[in-house]
Amino acid sequence: MKEIRNIRQLTLDDVAKMTGVSKPMLGQIERGQSSPTINTLWKISTGLKIPLTFFCKQEEADFQIVGIEDTEQITEEDGGMRAYAMFPFDPVRNVEVFFLELDARVRHSSESQRRGVEKYIFVTDGTLKVIIGEEEIVLTPKQFLRFRADVAHVYYNFSDSHCTFYDMIFYPSE
Repeated sequence: MKEIRNIRQLTLDDVAKMTGVSKPMLGQIERGQSSPTINTLWKISTGLKIPLTFFCKQEEADFQIVGIEDTEQITEEDGGMRAYAMFPFDPVRNVEVFFLELDARVRHSSESQRRGVEKYIFVTDGTLKVIIGEEEIVLTPKQFLRFRADVAHVYYNFSDSHCTFYDMIFYPSE
């Protein structure tokens, strides 16, 4: 959190106003004197407009190799969608990368992101329909799609076979 405050030139007072978390609690969290609850982390991530996964990051080396087995699986749509945070949010790069698997006939709706957020979708296997507002785009393997994510969108595997793709999310600098 202190890293983000420094990058954005925010005081603890600023962050307290943005998040609804008290200045003393924020100070304790930054100094490692308090372990925040998931609700507190959610307030902080929402107020600072950063993904919750940012708070799970570890020290970074000059390079990093990540396999699916190294990540925690996030499931939705009754297990029909599996997402893996290959590279969780990084406030310096303003990006996070997910690998997703959709079972046959699975449809996942995604809420609109804040203004300026862009998504890049790269299909590796199967066929994926991306619905952005009223627009429907069908992607096949080795195709990329870039779109503004400030509108609700849907990922839909309308086929009878498995679909996999990467979802790279770029957040605008404050």
